[in-house]
Amino acid sequence: MYLVDEVKINACAGHGGNGVVHWRREKFIDKGGPNGGDGGKGGDVYVRAVRDTLILKRYTEKKLMRAGNGNAGEGNSKHGSDGIDLYIDLPVGCIVKNETTGFEFELENEGDEVMILRGGQGGLGNEHFKSSTNTTPTEATGGRPGDESFFTVTLQLFADVGLIGMPNAGKSSLINLLTNANAKVGDYAFTTLDPNLGDFYGYIIADIPGLIEGASEGRGLGHKFLRHIKRTKILVHLVSFEDGFADIDDKKSFDISRMQKVYETIRGELGKYDKELLEKQEVVLLTKTDAVDVKIVKEALKEFKKINKKSFAVTMFDDEMVKDFADALVKIVKKSK
Repeated sequence: MYLVDEVKINACAGHGGNGVVHWRREKFIDKGGPNGGDGGKGGDVYVRAVRDTLILKRYTEKKLMRAGNGNAGEGNSKHGSDGIDLYIDLPVGCIVKNETTGFEFELENEGDEVMILRGGQGGLGNEHFKSSTNTTPTEATGGRPGDESFFTVTLQLFADVGLIGMPNAGKSSLINLLTNANAKVGDYAFTTLDPNLGDFYGYIIADIPGLIEGASEGRGLGHKFLRHIKRTKILVHLVSFEDGFADIDDKKSFDISRMQKVYETIRGELGKYDKELLEKQEVVLLTKTDAVDVKIVKEALKEFKKINKKSFAVTMFDDEMVKDFADALVKIVKKSK
């Protein structure tokens, strides 16, 4: 499932209804006084937190969202009806920023509602302007316009498992094998520009876009990548055996320390962005084992287990290896609950 994690929304609260000039007209009453009613208030705009991570996709094509306008007042002192409020459903975990005022807040819990724009007040009917010196007022006021603004909505992903690693470490291939995500796979860096989500035995697993050295300073996909990791419970850190070669065409140049350096580089970027990311539960997965001999795979796995006991190795072409890893991962996720 393709995830939209950032959208721009243009919203407008409803305009207030106009007050009216109207006169009391009854049989046998010569001089009826003013009885023009007030206009109704314009509808407000709210955002509401829901458990639907994919809902932002519905707002990518919408140009303007409006609350209902208040109706004009009527005779016999009748107040115009208020406009209908507009509710914009957004995923739990979204940060909403008003681009006009700079006000920013987060939707933390399902069902949270926050008013983001206020509807315009209704105008006053001529009944309001009656006085001892003005018994036949002919003035009424128009309704006020509702607030309007652009909002940036940014999703910080909630996921049980997040796949991280350098570009081309095999994250998209793995999520396709473990779930029904149907993520795009390519032979070039940054194939994945937005997170892909999949259902992993009832848990949410996310293929989070790859990063490079300097991501904490905004290089590559930078903060777009790193912000999603903050809400992910378990990180599966993919390191490719191809990273062990100084030159992929020179099979004799393999060195496990190069893989370890790649691993440490990503860990370093996590720490620079937010030191708490280093405290998350982590699983190490060595990928593309088909690029080296079995002996090298065993040696590399032994070395990585010294760093993290939860280290595994797979090739995406071996269904049995992937299944064994999936079974182990399910147990780890269940234990973390």
